[in-house]
Amino acid sequence: MNQLKQVARRLHGLRDALNLSLEEMAQGCGVSPDTLESYESGNVDIPVSFLHQMAAAYGVELTALLFGEEPKMNSYYITRSGKGVKVERTAAYSYQDLAAGFRQRVIAPFMVTINPEANAGAHLNPNTHPGQEFNYVVEGELEISIADKNAVLRPGDSIMFDSSLPHALRAIGDKPTRIIAIIS
Repeated sequence: MNQLKQVARRLHGLRDALNLSLEEMAQGCGVSPDTLESYESGNVDIPVSFLHQMAAAYGVELTALLFGEEPKMNSYYITRSGKGVKVERTAAYSYQDLAAGFRQRVIAPFMVTINPEANAGAHLNPNTHPGQEFNYVVEGELEISIADKNAVLRPGDSIMFDSSLPHALRAIGDKPTRIIAIIS
């Protein structure tokens, strides 16, 4: 079973365990019932920001939703180079959780790899979620759109923004773009 289907199955399982209707959970997460149903189908990309929001709303660990494992550390957690837990939700994005073993996180740090071939010529599809987001470009070039304003970021550039504003990003050029994304 691919990773997206596994995450979708855990979403549905959480709703079932909490004995919530599709409408009740959708309202609690700030999405429409149709959107939640599409996420639970496993046929539609599930934004990590939505999973972060759901984890906070229902008191579960983001790591449990993404990877099916509960984190165990609460004082510190080291992730060695290239060893973070990975999830590839779509052909365009690969997420490496940089703190998967740390419990009760208030931020979610990821190394995100964005494949330019998977979204070449694609329009930016905006996303929103409560909180703030920080993105630091490690390599490649990133086009980011926030509230209909576009910017191009290169290695060493960073941006912090109110993530309740519609925002989207994609790799530009012919090489994958890698960013550190921190979601609160």
